[in-house]
Amino acid sequence: MTNAETNTAATVAEQGAHVAPEKGSPKKQASQRKGAPKGQKAAKGQKAAKGEKAKAAPKQEVKAEKKSAKREPAKATTPRADSKGAKILAMIERTKGATLVEIMKVTDWQAHSVRGFLSTAAKKRGLKIESTKTESGDRLYKIAG
Repeated sequence: MTNAETNTAATVAEQGAHVAPEKGSPKKQASQRKGAPKGQKAAKGQKAAKGEKAKAAPKQEVKAEKKSAKREPAKATTPRADSKGAKILAMIERTKGATLVEIMKVTDWQAHSVRGFLSTAAKKRGLKIESTKTESGDRLYKIAG
């Protein structure tokens, strides 16, 4: 016998060498690492790839409904009468409007907080808020009418 013939897998296994089994136990499988890439998903209307579960159609419809709901403007709610938001809206509804400094004094907010509130309030309530600069350089906010 030649050396190549004697070193086959069968003869090595007979000698007591450690050879991995061909198929692992179904109970003990390696788990996927955190952040590891997942398999490719099947395109819409196609069967899922081997080993992947098919998604149920009702879930997809619910997701579509949620996405369309996000795009609709939020319902306008009136702020409580004693809240800072109500005070700001009352100030900018005046005919002369309100300056940024006036609003900051009433609410004890910083300028970026006031600007953020006005931006959000305009979107939620569907208001058109005009922002202009006075001759002294102060920012003036009022509701366009």
